[in-house]
Amino acid sequence: MSTMWPGQGLSVKVDDVLFHQRSDFQDVCVLRSPAFGTVLTLDGVIQCTERDEFAYQEMITHLPMCAVKGEPKRALVVGGGDGGVLRELARHSCLEEIHIAEIDGMVPEVSKKYFPQMALGFKDNRVRVEITDGIKFVQDAAEGSYDVIIVDSSDPVGPAQVLFQKPFFDAMHRALRPGGIVCTQAESLWLHLDIIKELARMCSDVFQGGQVRYAFTTIPTYPSGQIGFMICTKASGEAHDARIPSRPPPAQTQQPGWPPMRYYNSDVHRAAFVLPQFAKEALAKHLTL
Repeated sequence: MSTMWPGQGLSVKVDDVLFHQRSDFQDVCVLRSPAFGTVLTLDGVIQCTERDEFAYQEMITHLPMCAVKGEPKRALVVGGGDGGVLRELARHSCLEEIHIAEIDGMVPEVSKKYFPQMALGFKDNRVRVEITDGIKFVQDAAEGSYDVIIVDSSDPVGPAQVLFQKPFFDAMHRALRPGGIVCTQAESLWLHLDIIKELARMCSDVFQGGQVRYAFTTIPTYPSGQIGFMICTKASGEAHDARIPSRPPPAQTQQPGWPPMRYYNSDVHRAAFVLPQFAKEALAKHLTL
């Protein structure tokens, strides 16, 4: 239960509490559920479960990675301390550098111990981990230094609140090369349409000349069973429609112990941008439709 979705809650049977401790920033808990396997919660809100995490991790990663023009060489993850986005980025052999800026050092350590299938990306030798303030890291980045920036944040309360504000998006715009893409967690159409409208308005101001779109995926343990992504393209000299994949999905990794991709494909990519009528009407003023 949360103030982010008043009047409703999700009930999950718990067999055991595997880890529970307060970090410098938030309450971190790992549970064992017969329905969803291992579950990570931050401040009492489910962040990922062993059963359905792939639906989120694959979409937030491969939507921008397969839409960006050219061969992306450098990618940045802000947040994402559980390692799931790193795992998906590591499937892309074209990447030469993968950086992650996570504010809470406890989250990666907990994930490595309790979610080894998600934390595989930490083992990739292209990955550089920075336990630091994500905003400062982006502000300090050289202009045009990243092809793709993925913001895997929790809800806009607590330590993640600043990741939904304009100074952060201004900094990401500067850190992207022309034609580069930002993809950020953008809440649920069913619960947070007002937040999404404000986020879309802000992004349309920041990414003038580029494109701003909303895509979504289904995932049972997120409130309402749906979560979205704001996908913003920095203006360049050529037209760019993120709804159409410009690159094929990465080949299924042959590394021992790596799970196959189970959600993303090129058809799902295209379909993810097709909005129900109520959302299309609500967001039409600020999205590139």
